[in-house]
Amino acid sequence: MHENLRDFIQPGSEEERLLAALDFSKLPRHIAVIMDGNGRWARLRNLPREEGHKMGAKSVQEVVETCARLGIEYLTLYAFSKENWKRPKTEISMLWKLLESNLKEEYKVLIKNQLRLIVIGQKGGLPLTVRKELARVENLTRDFKRMTIVLALNYGGRAEIIDAVKKLCRDNSTNIDSIDEKKFAEYLFTSGIPDPDLLIRTSGEMRISNFLLWQIAYTELYVTETLWPDFDRKELLKAIADYQSRERRFGLTSEQLNGL
Repeated sequence: MHENLRDFIQPGSEEERLLAALDFSKLPRHIAVIMDGNGRWARLRNLPREEGHKMGAKSVQEVVETCARLGIEYLTLYAFSKENWKRPKTEISMLWKLLESNLKEEYKVLIKNQLRLIVIGQKGGLPLTVRKELARVENLTRDFKRMTIVLALNYGGRAEIIDAVKKLCRDNSTNIDSIDEKKFAEYLFTSGIPDPDLLIRTSGEMRISNFLLWQIAYTELYVTETLWPDFDRKELLKAIADYQSRERRFGLTSEQLNGL
């Protein structure tokens, strides 16, 4: 068993079986997750939506730890979309309080494990206290290189592309004829971050919900019926195993890819 996973995976468990089948030389470098199903999870149990979000936060902790132990370099979590502002004000307020509380409690874990936190999205639209706490934790973890956790907050893929175009237009040093895909990517929120290899969506919804529209052009998609609060290390290992069963061709034929 991989050294970082000792005492984390129970011997004889399905997790151990899944782990044994993984090729550690072919792990996704970057995993992105659309965390969906907190409200549905609560409703199925006749609980308030807040309980679903609290359980969802625990799933975040488990997925972060599992990814770090596996050696995943980047983990991007779709935490709050621009469309989420349409939800009831009481729920929105609770979500920001939960995030701020978790940051204040968990930042020491990030530091101890050398995990970097960065935020993408239109940060100016976030509540001031949340913005300050995010900036504090980003600053405290900015030099860590074990794994980068990317939180997408007040994020929308279309808005990101529009913002990138605006920044590009304001950049008088850029010659329009020099603009290509690589150059344009430098103006996105994710500048400097590799595109996701694997995008996981929980709750079974077959859509990408305006998430990383530019970046997932060649990303492998994995949709599971599992609701986010039930998504644990076993479910993550299933997703990675499925990813490793794919042939990523990037527009080539199988024969070209295999040098035949």
